[in-house]
Amino acid sequence: MPTVSVKRDLLFQALGRSYTDEEFDELCFEFGLELDEITSEKEIINKEQGGAKADGASEIVLYKIDVPANRYDLLCLEGLVRGLQVFKERIRAPRYKKITPPTGELQRLSITEETAHVRPYAVAAVLRNITLTKDRYDSLIDLQEKLHQNICRKRSLVAIGTHDLDTVVGPFTYTAKPPSEIKFKPLNQDKEYTASELMDLYRTDNHLKHYLHIIENEPLYPVIYDSNDVVLSMPPIINGDHTKINLNTRNVFIECTATDLTKAKIVLDILVTMFSEYCQKPFIVEATEVTYPNGKSYIFPELAYRREKIKPDIMNKKIGISETPASLAKLLTRMCLKSHVIGNGNNIEVEIPPTRSDIIHACDIIEDAAIAYGYNNIQMTIPKTYTIANQFPLNKLTELLRQDLAAAGFTEALTFALCSQEDIANKLGIDLSATKAVHISNPKTAEFQVARTTLLPGLLKTIAANRKMPLPLKLFEISDIVVKDSTKDVGAINRRHLCAVYHNKNPGFEVIHGLLDRVMQLLDVPPSKDNGYYIKATEEPAFFPGRCAEIFAKGHSIGHLGVLHPDVITKFELTMPCSALEITIETFL
Repeated sequence: MPTVSVKRDLLFQALGRSYTDEEFDELCFEFGLELDEITSEKEIINKEQGGAKADGASEIVLYKIDVPANRYDLLCLEGLVRGLQVFKERIRAPRYKKITPPTGELQRLSITEETAHVRPYAVAAVLRNITLTKDRYDSLIDLQEKLHQNICRKRSLVAIGTHDLDTVVGPFTYTAKPPSEIKFKPLNQDKEYTASELMDLYRTDNHLKHYLHIIENEPLYPVIYDSNDVVLSMPPIINGDHTKINLNTRNVFIECTATDLTKAKIVLDILVTMFSEYCQKPFIVEATEVTYPNGKSYIFPELAYRREKIKPDIMNKKIGISETPASLAKLLTRMCLKSHVIGNGNNIEVEIPPTRSDIIHACDIIEDAAIAYGYNNIQMTIPKTYTIANQFPLNKLTELLRQDLAAAGFTEALTFALCSQEDIANKLGIDLSATKAVHISNPKTAEFQVARTTLLPGLLKTIAANRKMPLPLKLFEISDIVVKDSTKDVGAINRRHLCAVYHNKNPGFEVIHGLLDRVMQLLDVPPSKDNGYYIKATEEPAFFPGRCAEIFAKGHSIGHLGVLHPDVITKFELTMPCSALEITIETFL
């Protein structure tokens, strides 16, 4: 969950009253948030860098508040205060509007076709006659950074640029050029650099170096110019110093370039709804026209309101309460979801504002109603259906066998469910196509290419990693293997196998055979060809010729046991002989 740091005194001033720490903690809980920590800048530096570095740092009390990851409207002081004030019914949720300027001439941003392969989308808006203070400016910058780390996925999906509109002249052009052709003075630098030089400059910058990879291997870099060829920004890396906003800035041009248009619209809506509060006409945003390479023009920000209908009966049932439709509508209104009852009281119409992009499904609306009602106020009830828990039979059998195999002197190993193709094929002398293995489509490493079709390679690799341990090594594992099965809806099936390996100076076939007899004794399967178990000589590539047997139980083949082939032992980097047993245990359920 993202953590928002706000100055306590500034927060209380905006809320119009003071709280004790306990009272504010309770308020946060009621609103579905959590007051994570009460600290100060000095305490944070002292904790992270030591007391010497903390000298002179601010001792202003900070509240660190945990916010749900999808509540982008709560990532700054402005949104947090607005949400709490509406929740406590001190104010009504504001109505956000976009307008055209009195002259009727919109600011325009044209996108060229060169951007298509690097960062094809852009949206923009203008905040007119805004009044910034140091705290408001800091909040704006902090919100941008929070959005960059959250919905923008570290600028890979969306990059935000804010500019002093009075320092540039529209219309603006968003294009892409070779790095050597882009030259400008970047933010907080004292000279001009080409884009290539900037990449070298920021390679050692602790903040910006993390974003260089997004475009550095592209032949063209995205860049935004005004009508006089002044560079506004080179997204997603850095803005130009020419358009830097400060406390005297009165008109702010906001642009968001993106690889995901939906995310860009959300980010722009959040920025303008949060900070249009400080405009001469609060919550009014000046629209901007954006023209795409295909010639189509769109007006941003969208600031779209939408309506959803939900039945009060469903809400009451899902939450576990019995409220009237009017009461439920009031609860939703307190969560900035303006609602009213329609029809004969069997529906509630909910208006979703542009700040609430997290409302996707009816369950999101129901969750907000539950928060407003108060989780602690929901009556605890005994479920109407009684169910008795029972252990899954296959797992119960597995647990019982594990205990007795350990009692027989074998040590349990837990190996990876994924392995390399060689482990289940070449090293065991089997052709890969005969294994029915499930392949990983994009393996990150050669060690994890397929799901295991046998437990034997995992145990042999475990023995190879523990060769310095005193002999004999007796290991077992009871886990799932995975094989393709066209009769299943997912195309594969899990099977529970038991595998045991004996590693010593002599093969120890009698030890493994004895373990099989003990397992069958525990499973109450007598040695009999009719209704019990028996072994029959066979040949398997992984086993030594003449030293391998197939195991049958209740008329079905359940696995093999025998002495491993010297080639197999060598390929797994072992030098001593091994005997192994592997059977499926699902037959005995």
